[in-house]
Amino acid sequence: MPTLRGEGLDPRIKLRHLSAFLEVVRLSGVVHAAESLGLTQPALSKTIAELEEILGVKLFDRSGRTLKLTSFGEVFHRYAGASLTALKQGMRSMAQVRQDEAAAFAIGALPTVSARILPRAAAHFTAQNLGLKPRIVTGPNAYLLSQLRLGEVDLVLGRMAEQEMMRGFAFEHLYEEAIALVVRPGHPMLHAKRFDLAQIAHYQLLMPPPGSIIRPTVQRYLTAHALGPFAAEIETISDNFARAYVRGSDAVWIISEGVVAEELAHGFLARLPADTSATLGPVGLTTRTDIQPSMPAQLFAQSVRAAVAALAVHSPSDQFGAKAGFTKR
Repeated sequence: MPTLRGEGLDPRIKLRHLSAFLEVVRLSGVVHAAESLGLTQPALSKTIAELEEILGVKLFDRSGRTLKLTSFGEVFHRYAGASLTALKQGMRSMAQVRQDEAAAFAIGALPTVSARILPRAAAHFTAQNLGLKPRIVTGPNAYLLSQLRLGEVDLVLGRMAEQEMMRGFAFEHLYEEAIALVVRPGHPMLHAKRFDLAQIAHYQLLMPPPGSIIRPTVQRYLTAHALGPFAAEIETISDNFARAYVRGSDAVWIISEGVVAEELAHGFLARLPADTSATLGPVGLTTRTDIQPSMPAQLFAQSVRAAVAALAVHSPSDQFGAKAGFTKR
């Protein structure tokens, strides 16, 4: 039985082979297909014969008055049609970008990436001089996902939402991140001879509010250590408020480590030596499953991946080396 030769794309196959094959199938014969393509019948027949020789199979049954696809031809027809359609869509996307050089697009960003990943991604994107204008939209996860569903943002960058919120979305896993217990430099708990996590109960806590993306993770962590509820507690999603409040008090801020990575690196804030490895969660790109992101958004996503890769190289102790992957709900 004849088989298709090779697993990769044979360099001898040209677009003219695919176009000729698809046109013959569409018009059920060489005569009308040749007219449509502006070729002579012998030239078109030769092109089809070349394609069959390259593939090592017969694509058409020539025993009757009209050409009919063989079983191999039917299989190849599906792939040839899909490949040319995808190529045309890609070319149209490029043309759209060229025609609208000032095209604006929207990126939703959660706080966990806004301080570290997003600025690097934006700088990488801007350096390419593509003439495109990203609009950065921030807010709670539920709000950003609702904007994504409505098409108001092209993609969302941040920690993966809970499973029930991910229906209809695809998630590209870029790296993993844990929560951190953050205090001011010189906090009493940093100087204890023996660190005791339970001591945070003696200090005011800044907590993510219900509905925030890390609240369930934080709650599970505290419950696992038999901690809470706390009498002195402030719930906030304002990073600016929390940073200022913690630096001016003995409060303990429980937050995704990405939000405070720069402050920790420069010594403006300090991390309590608590083991939070159990709170690791995936951070990446969320998109809709029913439509492709716009071309500008896809280009920005490439810059996000480049920023993550650069941090993985320069920060080997981080969780940025995690294998990327896709999840669809």
